[in-house]
This record gives sequence, C-alpha cells and structure tokens, in this order.
Amino acid sequence: MIPQDRLQQILQRFEFLEAAMAQGTGDIVALGREYAGLRPVVAQIRAYQTLSEDIAEAEAMLSDPEMKALAEEELPELKARLPEAEEALQIALLPKDAADTGSAILEIRPGTGGDEASLFAGDLLRMYQRYAEAKGWRFDIIELAETELGGIKEVIANVEGEGVFARLKFESGVHRVQRVPETESGGRIHTSAATVAVLPEAQEVDIEIRPEDIRIDTMRSSGAGGQHVNTTDSAVRITHLPTGIVVTSSEKSQHRNREIAMNVLRARLYDAERQKLHAERSADRKSQVGSGDRSERIRTYNFPQGRMTDHRINLTLYKLDQVMGGDLDEMIDALISDHQAGLLAEMAG
Repeated sequence: MIPQDRLQQILQRFEFLEAAMAQGTGDIVALGREYAGLRPVVAQIRAYQTLSEDIAEAEAMLSDPEMKALAEEELPELKARLPEAEEALQIALLPKDAADTGSAILEIRPGTGGDEASLFAGDLLRMYQRYAEAKGWRFDIIELAETELGGIKEVIANVEGEGVFARLKFESGVHRVQRVPETESGGRIHTSAATVAVLPEAQEVDIEIRPEDIRIDTMRSSGAGGQHVNTTDSAVRITHLPTGIVVTSSEKSQHRNREIAMNVLRARLYDAERQKLHAERSADRKSQVGSGDRSERIRTYNFPQGRMTDHRINLTLYKLDQVMGGDLDEMIDALISDHQAGLLAEMAG
C-alpha cells in the first residue's frame, strides 16, 4: 500500500515550487530543476488519486437502486486498471539518480583483438552517433585517435540533451564482437572486444577543482587524423595532480580546448566519486544492472547469427543490423525496466 501522507507531502512541495517560481523568489535554476523532476511524479499521483476516487464513487453508487446497474458495469473496469496505476506510481516514486536528467561523456576504447577491436570500436561510435541523432541529442567528438585501417584507438565524445545519462548509463562495460574480420582470408570467426564508459556530465557545483591541483600543458596539434600540415600550439593537456587523471583536447581554439578538457576532467572526478559511493552502498549486495563496472562483459554482438545478447538480463535480439544502425530503444528500455524491478524488490524487502 502506498502511504498517502507521502503522496500529500510531494503534492505540497510541488505546489510550493510552482508558487515560488511564479513569484520569482529563490534560486530559479534550482527550483526549476526540482520542479521538472517532480512533474512526472505528480502526474502519476494525480492519475492514481483520480482512479481511486472513481472507484470509491462507483462503490457508493451500489447502494443506490437507480445507479446500481451502472456501478456494477463500471467497477470491474476501474478496478482492473488499479494494479497498473499502482505500479506506475511506485516506479515514479523510486529514488532518482541526480545525474539522470543531464548530458554525458562517452568514451570508447578497443580491448583485446588488435585491428579488429579498433574497427569494432569505430562501429560502436557510429552506433551511438545514430542513436543520438534519432533522439535529437547533440553529439560532439572531443578527442579522436584513429588507426591506419580506419579503426579507433580512442574516442571521447560529449552527448548533450535531456535525459542522456539515464538512457546511456547502462552501456558502460565490455562489448564483445564475434565476426569474420575483413582482414581474415580464411573466413574464420574472431572474437574481439571494446570498452565503453559513460560518465555523467558534472556541473561546477558538483565537483570543485582547485587551481593548485591541476597542471596545464599546451602541445602542438595537427588536427584530426594528422591531415593538416600547419601545426599550432592549441592542444591542451590537463593533469589532475591528486588523482593522476590526465585529459587532452585538440580543437583549433586553445581557449575552447581548456573548457572541453576541464569538462571531461570534472566528469571523470564526478564519476569516480559516484563509483566510490556506489561501492560503499552495495558492498553487501550486487545490483542487477548498472554496477558501472568497466571490466564487466555486458554484451555480445554475433554477426554470423545476426544477434545481440545482453548478458546482464539475458536479452537476445535477432536484429543486429538495426541495433548497429542505432536502434537501441528496445534494449535500453529492457535494462531500465530490470533496474526498476530490482529497486522495487529492494524496497519491498
């Protein structure tokens, strides 16, 4: 049973935020962020309350001879909708990840498999680019190192939009591919891998970086892939001294490079802090999905059989071409549903 006093507290808080924003009092940005987060929860509360009131009215009508027949007709349908409304409300009331509403930093690197792993890393990059395009997100490549065969040694991208991290955060881990490489003359199937890391974008209020904790070096940059003859001292490398984290950016503008590199550094420090907190909270239990363990093999892409399998939830989809083309919603929705089911089970326990 969902506690009514909790629902009332949420509604009162929502009405307070609405009034404060209308009057222009307080920190409008912070108020707006909290208001936006509560709006879908309030919608589910009101839908649940309306349905409960309709059921109560129909039950009261049973004692009225003139309305009894109508009530008997309506009640079964109303009561049949109640379990679904309760579940939707329980999911809406689940604890929220503060980073879910924001953008993300996406990092892809080849793992075992040599040239084939680098080519697969490039395939994953294009898959996420197409998914971002379908979602209307902005996808900016920050750092890209390519191989002579057109594969990728490393890529870092900023994916900007509403709810990006919520959709992509379960992509972190080892992605394994099974296929016949273009370089393989014997037609044998090879297994190789690439690692994906999705970091929540951190705001300056989330992570404070002290000037004395960083060293900034400028380097010569030859542009994307080493194609440009004229070099400039525009590339920036920032080293975070307390942790040893190093980030670089090679845009044409040195000022822009500093900004980009600081954003990536902030995201990595924020992610490290989140990982530490998560480890402390889950020391005595293993989360079903979303541990964020970069070494965990999460998915296999089998090209000969045209299938993709996510090992965390035992989901297999026989539409590999569509998946590689950016059709990720079915898989991501299943991962989110499984994560929510785990949270609901924890609350019930």
